[in-house]
Amino acid sequence: MIAGAKCLDLYAGSGVLGFEALSRGAASVTMVEQNKEAAAMLDLRAQELGAIEHHVVCDDAMDYLGASTERFDIVFLDPPFAKNLLQKACEVLRNKGHLRPGARVYVEDNNEIAVAAPYTILKQARAGKVYYALLESSLGRETQ
Repeated sequence: MIAGAKCLDLYAGSGVLGFEALSRGAASVTMVEQNKEAAAMLDLRAQELGAIEHHVVCDDAMDYLGASTERFDIVFLDPPFAKNLLQKACEVLRNKGHLRPGARVYVEDNNEIAVAAPYTILKQARAGKVYYALLESSLGRETQ
């Protein structure tokens, strides 16, 4: 599923999810990180790893989604829990057309994951205090 995919690591932080996707054959990964120092570190780590198919964007995640026209196969959403951004990010991804048909969205939150159409939960679990789920988007399926 990851091989050849165009991925978005929306709240990149350390970049672990995006770098893992690259190591598993993703075609490209866009990492969005608001903190300038963390974004610079992502670029440095990518260079050290020889990751040529990455793009680091230093911007607020919602501002990036509002301005971008990119479409993705896989999106990683691990926003800061205290800001309750998960549902809003899922809505913006859907409403702004960022998801390719059948896109998968991996999410983490400190609350149980609840989603609305066009998302379907494929897998979900809990590790300690963190809930995580793999979602699939049904957007665009009728045109496949």
